[in-house]
Amino acid sequence: MTHGFRIKRSWTRIGADMVAAFRDLPVANVSDSMSRLAAFGPELRPMHRSGVLAGPALTVRSRPGDNLMLHKAIDMAEPGDVIVLDAGGDMTNSLMGELMLAHAIRRGVAGFVLHGAIRDAEAIRERNLPVYGCGITHRGPYRTGPGEIGLPISLGGSVIRPGDLILGDYDGLVAVPQDEAETILAAARKKHAAETRQMAETEAGTLDRAWVDKALEAAGCVWLD
Repeated sequence: MTHGFRIKRSWTRIGADMVAAFRDLPVANVSDSMSRLAAFGPELRPMHRSGVLAGPALTVRSRPGDNLMLHKAIDMAEPGDVIVLDAGGDMTNSLMGELMLAHAIRRGVAGFVLHGAIRDAEAIRERNLPVYGCGITHRGPYRTGPGEIGLPISLGGSVIRPGDLILGDYDGLVAVPQDEAETILAAARKKHAAETRQMAETEAGTLDRAWVDKALEAAGCVWLD
């Protein structure tokens, strides 16, 4: 086995029913339900116009500026997969453009998370398949490797394992481990319901804000005249 240049043939993916259940939840509610430690990092921003990204992770790792393994990942992808590429966040070379995106759409890929740059940005925005990246450059990639597919990667301190749920909206991205998905889903639904009630009370002018003064008092804040 050559470490750093290998491809895993298969892995277990999170179920479609769980993907559908998370799709209706804001990323912020899911993140809050994971102790606010699961963000991918603010540098990864949506390059598409709108829409939610949700699906099982197809994990890829490559050296900065090289997209050979990304090409292979698209060929391997199953419908609904989210391709997540750790390329070190380097933006010297783009990792994907319109041609690769068109191939991915035909393959049924649900979207991309690219820790690096893209090009053909206007076309990617117009096609509107969810794509997250760190920036834009016209400079093209190399295609020599090395890299890995189907093994754990890390983005922004979050570990992403193949098959984990990837959820993204305009606030950012989060990865939900398969073996914890049901617990996190229940907590996120509870959080979302609480915030929905809070918004209704805010708009009705009935929200109790006494907690603010209580928090200040508990923290030892003093008033000055």
